[in-house]
Amino acid sequence: MERPEYERMHAVEDRMWWYRGLRALAGGLLVRAFAHSVGGSPGDGSVLDAGCGTGGMLKALGPSVAGWPTLGLEYDTIAAGLAAAKAGRPVAAGSVNEMPVGDGVLAGYVSLDVLCHGAVEPARALKEAHRCLRPGAIALFNLPAYHWLLSAHDRRVHNVRRFTDRQARALLTGNGFRVLRSSYWNTLLFPLMLVHRLLERDDAESDVRDYPRWLDGLFSSALAVERLAIRAGVSLPFGGSLIVVAEREGAAHDG
Repeated sequence: MERPEYERMHAVEDRMWWYRGLRALAGGLLVRAFAHSVGGSPGDGSVLDAGCGTGGMLKALGPSVAGWPTLGLEYDTIAAGLAAAKAGRPVAAGSVNEMPVGDGVLAGYVSLDVLCHGAVEPARALKEAHRCLRPGAIALFNLPAYHWLLSAHDRRVHNVRRFTDRQARALLTGNGFRVLRSSYWNTLLFPLMLVHRLLERDDAESDVRDYPRWLDGLFSSALAVERLAIRAGVSLPFGGSLIVVAEREGAAHDG
């Protein structure tokens, strides 16, 4: 990721509507998934925010999720330091392609807009997640949707791929995971997003910024409506992003 984009994200991620909406959605789905998980007893293992950036989600997760302690992993050493300071949690510097984590020690794995990054090999990263998770453990992924929506922001953060639901399911099931839930989101605002992408120039202003309070509130309300629908079991048919909850399959430490 380009340094100015990290700095923008660090500055605004705690108050920008999109980040707040993502974390509320992901956190709620994660807690619900753990409530039905057979991946071990609370406290027996950790939940890893893999590719935690500057620490916004790790801070939102708090010291523990449903009894499992949290920690982070971030490739960029400066971002890892910012994340540790922001979240007050341990953050290791390392790649999701080859994690400094032992076999079968994780109870949960959170990956928010990481598999899309140019430095990440999706299949390799998922094999690493599978190795580090215990059987029955929970993995949650957020992915940008539709490759044809690649934006100026994607280029700045070195995102090179976006996903459909079918592609994400095939990738996960092909690497040892069982999909429990998936849904597109950022659906109500999708027409605005589409128009913005069609008119966007290569030197367009970053999407990561402060928005006027009234607009931030309007966009936040739209995401809140979608969040209620998804938590009620509705899978939205399209949107700017895709969220997937999966379970690690297989025997302990299999490969």
